[in-house]
Amino acid sequence: MQPSEESLSVNLGERSYPILIQDGALGNADLTPWVSGNRVLIVTNETVGPLYMDQARACFPGCDIDEIQLPDGERYKNWETLNRIFDTLLEKHHTRKTTLVALGGGVIGDITGFAAATYQRGVDFIQIPTTLLAQVDASVGGKTGINHPLGKNMIGAFHQPKVVVIDPLTLNSLPPAELSAGMAEVIKYGLIRDADFLAWLEEHMDRLMALQAEDLKVAIRRSCECKAAIVAEDERESGVRALLNLGHTFGHAIETHTGYSEWLHGEAVAAGMMMATDLSERLGYLNYNDSTRVRQLLIRARLPVNPPEGMTPVHFKALMQVDKKNLTGELRLVLLKELGDAVVTSGFDDEALEATLDYFCHPLD
Repeated sequence: MQPSEESLSVNLGERSYPILIQDGALGNADLTPWVSGNRVLIVTNETVGPLYMDQARACFPGCDIDEIQLPDGERYKNWETLNRIFDTLLEKHHTRKTTLVALGGGVIGDITGFAAATYQRGVDFIQIPTTLLAQVDASVGGKTGINHPLGKNMIGAFHQPKVVVIDPLTLNSLPPAELSAGMAEVIKYGLIRDADFLAWLEEHMDRLMALQAEDLKVAIRRSCECKAAIVAEDERESGVRALLNLGHTFGHAIETHTGYSEWLHGEAVAAGMMMATDLSERLGYLNYNDSTRVRQLLIRARLPVNPPEGMTPVHFKALMQVDKKNLTGELRLVLLKELGDAVVTSGFDDEALEATLDYFCHPLD
């Protein structure tokens, strides 16, 4: 596949790479230009593998290909599963010239990328995301890692892929809940960076949820453009990149509390974005109409706007302290100054945060 009008770049100097977006790319694109040697290990899961492994193998003509299928689910993004990748690499005698290929959603991308970052101190890898969440967010930017029982994504490395290949046709096999989970990250870009895109999402959400192809391509491309621009400006999250975590501090607390097994990542982020929106309104940044717009858009995307029943302010506060954005013990949150403009801050009223937590954890009181 040659770069076309459906491609864009993540500009990181010598580590720059393209994002290729094309219907039918999986199975038809020749990805050998991004393979460092002749050995490839395709990492996928038990759900995606039966659907797309043959097409993925076809993208590497002439290569010596091994494959591994991991269990499916966020709860498997851990050391034990990571070691299964290392076991395969070592048993099959893969060298530093090996290229790993992540075929799947965000979990597969994160764990494969971390394996690539650490195997023999770093090998190349390629992202082929098959879920909306991975296509618009997780596959771009080089964040890799695994979860710990005490905190999500606390163990990992920055390791950029050589190329990201997005085939929107894979979304046709996506369960409805996974589509909604990905839409949470799409909505996030409108909230933090692009009010016009947010308005476009409000106009087109019903078509997006109905898998209208051209609308999905617009949403995927605009999301990737936002992510690529932010990563190019701040690769290692020392500044503006932290804005991508809108709702994630609340959301990661939800995921950790529920053992990474009950809520999809995007579902937790959606509830977290609603909580961040509420806090932003309490601080005087947003008004009631702004909050209503956010809530209605999330609901139209079939996403939760409240945390799980039984989760208390005590649970949230304990888990939110284990967050990568926190500095010198201070809780830092991404809040909305207005729709389309976000800020990372620790300068918020603790009483306002308490009020938000009380409101969402005791909605009937």
